Amino acid sequence: MVNFSLEGKVALVTGASYGIGFAIASGLAEAGAKIVFNDINQELVDKGVAAYKEAGIDANGYVCDVTNEDQVNALVAQIEKEVGSVDILVNNAGIIKRIPMHEMSAADFRQVIDIDLNGPFIVSKAVLPGMMKKGHGKIINICSMMSELGRETVSGYAAAKGGLKMLTKNIASEYGEYNIQCNGLGPGYITTPQTAPLREVQPDGSKHPFDSFIIAKTPAARWGNPEDLVGPAVFLASEASNFVNGHILYVDGGILAYIGKQPK
Repeated sequence: MVNFSLEGKVALVTGASYGIGFAIASGLAEAGAKIVFNDINQELVDKGVAAYKEAGIDANGYVCDVTNEDQVNALVAQIEKEVGSVDILVNNAGIIKRIPMHEMSAADFRQVIDIDLNGPFIVSKAVLPGMMKKGHGKIINICSMMSELGRETVSGYAAAKGGLKMLTKNIASEYGEYNIQCNGLGPGYITTPQTAPLREVQPDGSKHPFDSFIIAKTPAARWGNPEDLVGPAVFLASEASNFVNGHILYVDGGILAYIGKQPK
């Protein structure tokens, strides 16, 4: 019997007050995991706790900046004391700055790298000793199709996500002997509040050009929903994936497999 149950497991999902992180954490909770999450300020944490409560989930929320190693170490220690040792880590916290590279400041580039790449390094580093001690653990890094592809205005994001893909493979290589699996989850274009402006109907009633572009590039002919990520996340967090390590599972409706339609 394949075991997808997460009963008795403690799952830390970073930046999970809303959006993709919230959907994944909710799915892990439905599979039995105890959810802990962080966000950058108390307002977001409070909103997250309220959203989980409304969904019937008893989640513990903490304020923590994933780029601050002292804060992260204190967070993991507090979780171990109040909830239990972390069994599952989902490195979800991230940002994107859409700026043409020749106009992007080095400070903006560094900020994206710091949150999207250094953050997962810092949080993974903090939970690894506990996982090594227990002899098991699951780390899931939220990568992106930008781990594989380039696109205009996202140089920092693509660089960070490409680096995160390789960090994923290296954690798998270095800690596989401790029965720790580290894999990536690569969402395609997902319907979230952040992408809503890209799907707005135009004044003349037509689709937004980017909306039409994405649908044409996706064999599934639609945007993904946050819920589309839940099954893959539960798989990577459960014993069902105990021999899957260093893999990036792209949940993109087939975009990366598709060269696109021939122009008419």
